[in-house]
Amino acid sequence: MLFDVWAPEAEERVELHVEGARHPMARDAQREGWWTAEAEAGPGARYGFALDGGPVLPDPRSRRQPDGPDGRSAVVDLGAYAWRHPSPSRGLRGAVLYELHVGTYTREGTLDAAAGRLDHLAGLGVTHVELMPLCPFPGRHGWGYEGVSLWAVHEPYGGPEALQRFVDTAHGLGLGVVLDVVHNHLGPSGNHLPAFGPYFTDTHHTPWGAAVNLDAPGSDEVRAYLLGSALGWLRDFWIDGLRLDAVHALADTRALPFLEELSAAVDELAAEQGRELFLIAESDLCDPRTTTPREEGGLGLHAQWNDDFHHALHTALTGESQGYYADFARAPLAALAKTVQHVFFHDGTYSSFRGRTHGRPVDRERTPAHRFLGYAQSHDQIGNRATGDRLSASCSPGLLACAAAVVLTGPSTPMLFMGEEWGAGTPWQFFTDHTDPELAEAVRRGRRREFAAHGWAEEDIPDPQDPATRDRSCLDWSEPEREPHARLLAWHRELIALRAAQPDLTDPDLAAIRVSFDESSRLLAYRRGDLRVVVNFAKEPAEVPLGAPARVLAAWEPVEDPDGEGVLRLPPESCVVLTDAADR
Repeated sequence: MLFDVWAPEAEERVELHVEGARHPMARDAQREGWWTAEAEAGPGARYGFALDGGPVLPDPRSRRQPDGPDGRSAVVDLGAYAWRHPSPSRGLRGAVLYELHVGTYTREGTLDAAAGRLDHLAGLGVTHVELMPLCPFPGRHGWGYEGVSLWAVHEPYGGPEALQRFVDTAHGLGLGVVLDVVHNHLGPSGNHLPAFGPYFTDTHHTPWGAAVNLDAPGSDEVRAYLLGSALGWLRDFWIDGLRLDAVHALADTRALPFLEELSAAVDELAAEQGRELFLIAESDLCDPRTTTPREEGGLGLHAQWNDDFHHALHTALTGESQGYYADFARAPLAALAKTVQHVFFHDGTYSSFRGRTHGRPVDRERTPAHRFLGYAQSHDQIGNRATGDRLSASCSPGLLACAAAVVLTGPSTPMLFMGEEWGAGTPWQFFTDHTDPELAEAVRRGRRREFAAHGWAEEDIPDPQDPATRDRSCLDWSEPEREPHARLLAWHRELIALRAAQPDLTDPDLAAIRVSFDESSRLLAYRRGDLRVVVNFAKEPAEVPLGAPARVLAAWEPVEDPDGEGVLRLPPESCVVLTDAADR
């Protein structure tokens, strides 16, 4: 078979090592910096490259790393898998996403074990499973955001064949699969890319060090490397969409931005394969140009996470006001109303957290609502807290039900974080399994120092390297059978079914949404077509004058239809979805 590698850093020679045999590689006359060689090798054969007599390094485009990111690569035939189920090919309009971390979704922490629990998600009614990053990283357990080998699957999760089985099982249940990919940094542990070529550049700096090289000399091949990785997940594993981590950290000054190039390539692949494919950005820029179509001057990504919505809902639920919550906490109901109706809270307003004006307004007349993801919890917003506490640790079941109502009946594409649907009592904490003792200690100290600055005692901060930290973060699958978890699970199922049954709840018209609120009484109400959603965050009952007859479709607590004068009586910490009486 043909082996090739981009290694412009090699001065004199590159050797291919396959199963103990050495093969000199020749420069490719057609591709500058590339080296090629032919060698006998079947699936499972271990191989690597040695530059100028140096150590044998794994293939940057390795599809399998059976011994971790520092070990040799292995040949794998991804085309050998016999697919049983086609992709459901579902786009984002009408979608409900479910973020899942393979290593803690089950105690076993493997793709096959997670696949065994997918029937729960099909019964819940979600449409897509969003997997947190799967690329190899040192050790067994971690979040996945320090992965390397961007074309491979973490071996302790089961490797590439297990991912194919997982996706096939999901498709058989009618579920799409989204994969979280990280292009803005790699490693640092196990990252051998700099030995091969200018994958990173000192032209720009990021919180993780030198930036990925998207615009300096040699960046053509680096961009091709990232594009090939992204398209490989979609083509070889039948993944339906990608979530792009922290795109605001991609430093790129070229006239054709990498993200625009990627969106064009994904759209081309979707047309070629005749199925829906999409890209979801994580961005803190509050810039609608991220999802504006390319033909209109935007980057053309299909959706983006909306942290502003999360922050507003979080402050309405908890009253927290530290850090980036400060601006939202001044008037949380007003902030929540604004993000429901206008998407971004910071749309050209002053951000005290940043110390400057931030964001840009969304054109509600032209931008479909499903381009923005709304959520009450995510891996970031739970795991980056000092003790990884979920909303269930501080909010009553009623408030959790209110959060579900706003997320699942709001205009944005809803997303749940695993276990949220039953108000999981398990935390989700920051955990690592670094094999480099110095790096492990640096992460441990850094974590404790970060939260000590916010008043936390060091002994209260979980040790990321302690296996118990990961174990505490695993879901407890006995909880859904007990109260109040069972009731919350039923409520989520009811709301998701309602969203699927009521076209008004997936109407993409942002301009049609009408929102009202009362800060002092902690009431929020909004209309979506013929439907009304009323949420009482207060600890006291409320009387809400609707001004017209209506019929209750779903309610957390028993609620009567509004009386003859159109007054709705709503219990404390509860919510209701109503339809106009004409729908009787």
